[in-house]
Amino acid sequence: MKVTTDASLFGAWVAEEVRNLGLGIGNLTETNFSRKKKIETILDIGCGTGLLSLMLAQKCNADIDAIEIDEDAASQALENVEACHFKNKINIINADIRNYDVEKKYDIIISNPPFYENELKSDSSKKNTSHHSDSLKLEELLRAIKNNLSTDGFFFLLLPYKRESEIRMLMEKSQLHIIQIRLVRQSVNHDYFRILSKGKINSHSNEEIIFDEISIKDEREQYTEEFAKLLQDYYLYL
Repeated sequence: MKVTTDASLFGAWVAEEVRNLGLGIGNLTETNFSRKKKIETILDIGCGTGLLSLMLAQKCNADIDAIEIDEDAASQALENVEACHFKNKINIINADIRNYDVEKKYDIIISNPPFYENELKSDSSKKNTSHHSDSLKLEELLRAIKNNLSTDGFFFLLLPYKRESEIRMLMEKSQLHIIQIRLVRQSVNHDYFRILSKGKINSHSNEEIIFDEISIKDEREQYTEEFAKLLQDYYLYL
């Protein structure tokens, strides 16, 4: 599968958020300040060819388990990991998260899951596995997150904006709580099309959700300063 701009943005945002958690940097209010947390284990659900795991490994000193159901994609992810400078940080697992059983709990779980349910498919079975949730529905993903996340851990998801109301309902049903949302526009002239979200297991607190937004391109169709700053350590020509 091709490396998409929104997935790259998500990876860069998550890497920065996770790095800040480890440094104790956050929204400097009494309710939202992120206390310093030692990040030792990360789980990447549906890692594809390893993009997100590779981006996090570049910024974070943690052990990353990257799980992928498609054998060819997992093989490509392993090849990509073997070619990088931090290959000892990443463990590629060719398995179905629904049958994944491990004793440890993860400090961080990330996922760029299949977006579409009950929508028109392509002729490519591999694209359908990547884009459609027949193999992993969102409700199943949230269950996997809850089962594998430590009680004080955080999860990060890249999701389509058009499913926002459904996502909120499923989060509540799964007893997961979103604490931060970044809405994404393709450009300043477009409507929102993606949601970058950060959350944790429901703690029954009244913690308010932090909202902000980012546009990938400006009115001249050039990368925005905010996007360029996030991606400058990953893109060669920013």
